[in-house]
Amino acid sequence: MLGLFTKALGALSLTLLVGGCSRAPSIDIAGSFLPSWMFCLLGGLGAAGLVHWQLLQRKLQGRVEPVVVFYPSLAVAVACLLWLLFFR
Repeated sequence: MLGLFTKALGALSLTLLVGGCSRAPSIDIAGSFLPSWMFCLLGGLGAAGLVHWQLLQRKLQGRVEPVVVFYPSLAVAVACLLWLLFFR
């Protein structure tokens, strides 16, 4: 009986948490609605590419380690920042 109660309570709490979600923010471009996160992701990837290019120009690429973690983290951080600034 206690196991059924905890499962029901867990399902109810998850329902209450999801109930606050609204529809996804989208942008109308030429009649096509695109999610705003796509633009933020493109901005993050562009910023990571720009930082990579600047590090290569200044010969500082060797100081950035591990590269596999640095650039994706930078892209995600900039994308989240853009989303908070423009769509939140």
